[in-house]
Amino acid sequence: MSGNQSSMQIIIDAVEQRGSIPLSTNAYRLFNGFYEGIPGLVLDRYGSALVILDHAEPGEFSALVDEISQWALQHLTGLDAVLYKVRQSTDDRLRCGILRTGNTLPDVASEFGVQYALNLQMHQDASFYLDTRCLRKWLKENMAGKRVLNAFAYTGSLGVAAGAGGALQVMQTDLKEKFLHIAQQSWTLNNLPAGKVQYLPGDFFRVIGRMRTAGRLFDCIILDPPFFSSTDAGKVDLLGEMTRLINKARPLVAHEGWLVVINNALFLPGADFMAELDALCQSEYLAFETMIPIPTDITGYPETITSQPPVDPAPFNHPTKIAILKVYRKDGHQ
Repeated sequence: MSGNQSSMQIIIDAVEQRGSIPLSTNAYRLFNGFYEGIPGLVLDRYGSALVILDHAEPGEFSALVDEISQWALQHLTGLDAVLYKVRQSTDDRLRCGILRTGNTLPDVASEFGVQYALNLQMHQDASFYLDTRCLRKWLKENMAGKRVLNAFAYTGSLGVAAGAGGALQVMQTDLKEKFLHIAQQSWTLNNLPAGKVQYLPGDFFRVIGRMRTAGRLFDCIILDPPFFSSTDAGKVDLLGEMTRLINKARPLVAHEGWLVVINNALFLPGADFMAELDALCQSEYLAFETMIPIPTDITGYPETITSQPPVDPAPFNHPTKIAILKVYRKDGHQ
């Protein structure tokens, strides 16, 4: 058996485990090679399209990608396009993805009855993060009548989930306006009231500062920052400065509101992140409420996992660590 044939069997076995994926979504991970035996290779499905994410050195998976494409088109019902993204390439076209098969890509994903606009070739990511599926479900189930600020919104899926759950008001803010255009498309797709959403492109630190000066309060603030970024207004560093970000946002949370904190730093142990949150929660004004798990199609299954993350994410089940904090205000201000 050749190396490629062996790799294909690993992939096929992993895909078969995804037979338990609920019909409530058409966007999910088919294979996570970092944990399931082929480091650097990830296969995601978005409706009628398979997205092959190649994190290895360019050329390493060339022959295997051909095999995957042929197998997928023959065996995955409803699939008619294969998009290949080479994350390490110096060619923007390859990083954003080239069609290996098919002429068109889907522009909508469906999850728990909510529609999300897609632009699978907008940049190196696919415009819709699969690992936050359970958080979108939580937001849809808990945000009725709430005021929500989605900071670092990217394409706004978390804010749209809140809106679909009946949020009173949703503010979507991100540094890059082009991402917010996707958020606006998603809002419209779901026929959500235009008067219940605002889009605010801008730097997080400046936006938060203006809102604090204006005395704005939200029932839920979502913090989903990038691993690292720096502007002349401030720095985001998930390894060293998560507490600072939380303390920036906390004054804008209304009494008994939520602060949703997401830290996807691969090399940050879960125990260290929990210790950081525990230190913050020593105050009577902040309490740890729950953690949101990452779906098993992302983490891999007991039958398919062959390796673990570089550092232990426990008590979280994946390096994308999602915590829900409850905020209490001394003034009881709503």
